[in-house]
Amino acid sequence: MAPTIRFKRLAGILSFMAVLSIAASCSGGGGQDTAGTEGTEGTSTAASSGGSGLAGDVLVDGSSTVFPISEAMAEEFMAENADVRVTVGVSGSGGGFQKFCAGETDISNASRPIKQEEIDLCAENGIEFVEIPIAFDGLSVVVNPENDWAQCLTVDELKTMWEPSAEGTITNWNQIRPDFPDAELGLYGPGTDSGTYDYFTAALLDSEGESRGDYTASEDDNVLVQGVIGDTNGLAFFGYAYYEENQDSLQLVAIDNGNGCVEPSPETIGDGSYQPLSRPEFFYVKTTSLDNPAVRAFAEYQIAIENKGLVEEVGYVALPDEVLSAAQERLEAGTTGSVFEGGSAVGVKLADVL
Repeated sequence: MAPTIRFKRLAGILSFMAVLSIAASCSGGGGQDTAGTEGTEGTSTAASSGGSGLAGDVLVDGSSTVFPISEAMAEEFMAENADVRVTVGVSGSGGGFQKFCAGETDISNASRPIKQEEIDLCAENGIEFVEIPIAFDGLSVVVNPENDWAQCLTVDELKTMWEPSAEGTITNWNQIRPDFPDAELGLYGPGTDSGTYDYFTAALLDSEGESRGDYTASEDDNVLVQGVIGDTNGLAFFGYAYYEENQDSLQLVAIDNGNGCVEPSPETIGDGSYQPLSRPEFFYVKTTSLDNPAVRAFAEYQIAIENKGLVEEVGYVALPDEVLSAAQERLEAGTTGSVFEGGSAVGVKLADVL
């Protein structure tokens, strides 16, 4: 099955769940957190023929942004290794690290580097890990296709929209720009367990993990997609792959970082001109799990240069070969710890730190 078809099939399932989540939220009188699918397992359990000699389970959890990559890799890997079962869960980057640092999973997907408190939690539980970049993403701001005014927003306008002081006070589009219509502002964004939320707040709001709280939140990006599709005045942000898979129902907003309006695309994400919202994606693998040949083989498979096409087919930008080679060396050597030392990836070039 082609990766894009796999992604669409999964997106359809999660979209249906997203509709149920939004309906539940609305019936609850405007509750803010619709993370009804947190912990969802988009699991690839069937394996076809193959005779590699590898066997066993590989447990993966974490970021919904990285999920499409892992899901595509898992299906292709299992097709070549019939006796290996790779299970990929979606708990958000923060939720994934909670399980990972408790020793419950082998690999944790993340759309931002591991935080210091998570490093400390892993250390308390005797969990050592290897940090591996897997792709580039352009965190995408989208609106409903009927929105004919917000074609491009400046960084300052996004800050006005999302900063903590906006809660309960910035509620209308004409408060963002005077010539925008007198229309209620509907905001949809990842929940606080999401690495996408952490990156967005760090890049735009100056303080990671702090924003207004009166928006519809979910760790499931498909909830956010469905929210904007159903809200003419809605605006959301999430990973580029979720825009690409739903581009017929959404409209991208270009971002002006002081150098003109730039939309995310494979080209602008790859060359770094889409700023400040281009970012690396990661997975973290437990060192003791690397003693399991199936886990080691799957980790190696995800950063094999010949598998870059799978990253691109699900809507992300593959890492340059030199970065992948550095990641392979890091995995082979079992280099533990984070090159970000508990900090943010905003403004950091992978080639400089690996």
